[in-house]
Amino acid sequence: MKPKARFSARHPLVFGFALLITAVVLFMGASAFLRGLHGTADMVSGRTVGVVYLEGMILDGTDVVEFLRELREDEDVEGVLLRVNSPGGAVAPSQEMFRAVGELARVKPVVASYGSVSASGGYYASCPATLIVANPGSVTGSIGVLMEYVDLSQLAGELGIRRVLLASGENKGAGSPLEPLTDEQREQLMGIVRDMHDQFVSDVAKARSMRKDAVAALADGRVFTGRQARANGLVDELGGFEYALSRLMELCRMTRRPNLYEGPPREVPLLERLVGAQSAAALLTSWPERLAPGLRFSYR
Repeated sequence: MKPKARFSARHPLVFGFALLITAVVLFMGASAFLRGLHGTADMVSGRTVGVVYLEGMILDGTDVVEFLRELREDEDVEGVLLRVNSPGGAVAPSQEMFRAVGELARVKPVVASYGSVSASGGYYASCPATLIVANPGSVTGSIGVLMEYVDLSQLAGELGIRRVLLASGENKGAGSPLEPLTDEQREQLMGIVRDMHDQFVSDVAKARSMRKDAVAALADGRVFTGRQARANGLVDELGGFEYALSRLMELCRMTRRPNLYEGPPREVPLLERLVGAQSAAALLTSWPERLAPGLRFSYR
């Protein structure tokens, strides 16, 4: 009787794919284990500062806010470096992070370090820091509010599409892509924009100890280089990550480089691994609008 061929010989593609999946799982497990060992070592050896990464489009501030609270309550963490690379994003998450950074700065030193960009919501969230350090070429500022919606009413008319709306009030359907705004609706929405803008200006003025009219003069959506931002009071000093860390060490009265406790911890989504963080954020924010256009308010 002829011996039965092995499974690997009978199904080489399936067997090869299974081996590949197994190798990936083992690699990820080993990487996670090594990261855990490194993190544990940081927390138990020497003095420690926290490093918080605020990166990409701001869509949800939950992870950053929770990590900031953890660092605030951890007695072993003596200060925090807030590393920002964000063009801004949604209004409410930016405000949540603004409050969390302010609460932390009242307890221990916080130095904000700006990378390529810390604009609009990114600047809003980080401006309560004890000290703001930007590279001379960092893009920052862009204080203002943006409201967007898609108007497809002309196209719908050409295609013979007629909107039927049942709403509890005449402003309930404002911003529908199939109907242009009325003058009343436009003014009502501009009232929201103006109020959000006033909140932004007021919070920056308070956090930076500046006069509100001085901030308002800068708050027309303009972006600044780090050097320009230092000249107009939005930034304190110029330098990169290492310089910002050295300033934090001075504020914490450290003479030797501390251990860094970095976060917030997160699993990188598959989409982000494939196309990168910025591209993934752009896809995630743009496609829902294309499928279901509507109003969106943002600090960016």
